[in-house]
Amino acid sequence: MGQPSTQASNAIIYLTYGAFLCVLAVILLGRKQIYSSGCGADRLCRAAFPLALNFIASALGSGILFSYPQLATITGVQGVVIYAVTSAAPLMIFAYLGPIIRKKCPEGFVLTEWARQRYGLVTALYLSFLTLVTMFLYMVAELSALQQIMTALTGMDGLPMVIVECAVTTIYTSLGGFKISFITDNIQGAMVIALIIIATITVGVETKIDKSLIGPSGLTDASLLGWQLLYILPVAVLTNDFFLSNFWIRTFASKTDRDLWIGVSIAAVVTLIILTLVGSTGLIAAWSGAFDPNNPDQDGSIAFFYLLEQLPAWTVGIVLVMVVSLSTAAFDSFQSAMVSTASNDLFRNKLNIWYVRIAVVLIIFPVVVLALKAPSILQIYLISDLVSASTIPVLILGLNDRFYWWRGFEVVVGGLGGILTVFIFGTIYFGSALQGGQLILLEQGLYGNDWSAFGAFVAAPVGGLLWGCGALACRLTWQWGYAKYTGTRFEALDRPAYLNRHVDGQGEYADSDEIHEEPREGLVVVDHKGKFF
Repeated sequence: MGQPSTQASNAIIYLTYGAFLCVLAVILLGRKQIYSSGCGADRLCRAAFPLALNFIASALGSGILFSYPQLATITGVQGVVIYAVTSAAPLMIFAYLGPIIRKKCPEGFVLTEWARQRYGLVTALYLSFLTLVTMFLYMVAELSALQQIMTALTGMDGLPMVIVECAVTTIYTSLGGFKISFITDNIQGAMVIALIIIATITVGVETKIDKSLIGPSGLTDASLLGWQLLYILPVAVLTNDFFLSNFWIRTFASKTDRDLWIGVSIAAVVTLIILTLVGSTGLIAAWSGAFDPNNPDQDGSIAFFYLLEQLPAWTVGIVLVMVVSLSTAAFDSFQSAMVSTASNDLFRNKLNIWYVRIAVVLIIFPVVVLALKAPSILQIYLISDLVSASTIPVLILGLNDRFYWWRGFEVVVGGLGGILTVFIFGTIYFGSALQGGQLILLEQGLYGNDWSAFGAFVAAPVGGLLWGCGALACRLTWQWGYAKYTGTRFEALDRPAYLNRHVDGQGEYADSDEIHEEPREGLVVVDHKGKFF
């Protein structure tokens, strides 16, 4: 690889970070209204195209340079297409559910706010905990990827770049709140698109494909793992997106539902194209001779960097700028989303926002430590994917008014039960409780030659729903028995009052825990909005 000199690499990297700070300083000085003590809770009213750039920047990260080429070297063209489609298409769920949740909870700006109003405080805190943990893991994965990429591209220690990125994002997200993240994502999203185009043209011109390697590589053939991923990845990516508050804040910031649909659609298509191009570098690396799939000494996760070894040094410089843009856009989104979620969910925006920001800054220290020791970026994602696959199916049942009798108790029990079901499945499948526990962490990743990962992602959502239904049966039985014992009316299945209200311009739920209104004649309207039991 025509690796840039140490001086050139440092200049490219730190000038890019410096350029971001300078641009943002100009924006902050020229637009004082960007400051937001509400930490993003107020509406930003973004139109379709800026919203699309925001979603693109948030959906990508420097980790894509590892995971997508790696999967390509294992499952070939089939894996590239499946991974790209299943990563981009789930973005459309925000266009579909965003208007529904915004109508039900007009004052909210994250999913956890709807969960609080629908299921009560306990479930909201449970979901908030999972949301914060997921974003913590994503921050670890992002910094881990940045550190490994910088080391691979420059030959230098990637730790200084990680520290500088944390400092830069902390400065501008602290000064501008979540609104500044929207602006940076516009800039960085546009930069990533432009740099991807340049890098694609460069790879196409400079790389020579050896056609004799295409057939023997087996990368054009279908595989069992490829077919398994057709189920695993949609479940993993779709459910995990629910835990990412940076997506929900952008969803609720759309100017209109039409802008949301257009913006998310554009983002999904562009993201699909970018991920397909990035994944294809794994194929190109194998077919150009830069990477040998049958060589145990070569790691498929760095297939992209094997390919770069055949390209001129200035190409690496472009990739460095692209990596900084990708990583900064992703990391500042997680960082500011964590501040917003913690401030709203844990402290109800009553604690001074600077205390929350300081707490998030302190959290960055263990994030950096774990990032430097993280062995696999994909495994970090998979841990949170399995948790989300257990929790989200039982959570979203409450979006349907026909399930008005579904409570927070079922959501929590179902979510925890889904994880327990994975352990039970793993213990039976491997014949070992230890390996059953290891399956929860997916220590073998997705690339084993068995059905363990596939079974885990079946057990998580199915087990969660079964445990949720079991919890429902237990709760109803207990409440019915208690009503009989005390001689009171059994109200657990009564239709809530808010479903019978027809007030224009108001949300589905009231502000208080109970809606006090006179029942219509012959109609019981006992309200259970926001109830855990």
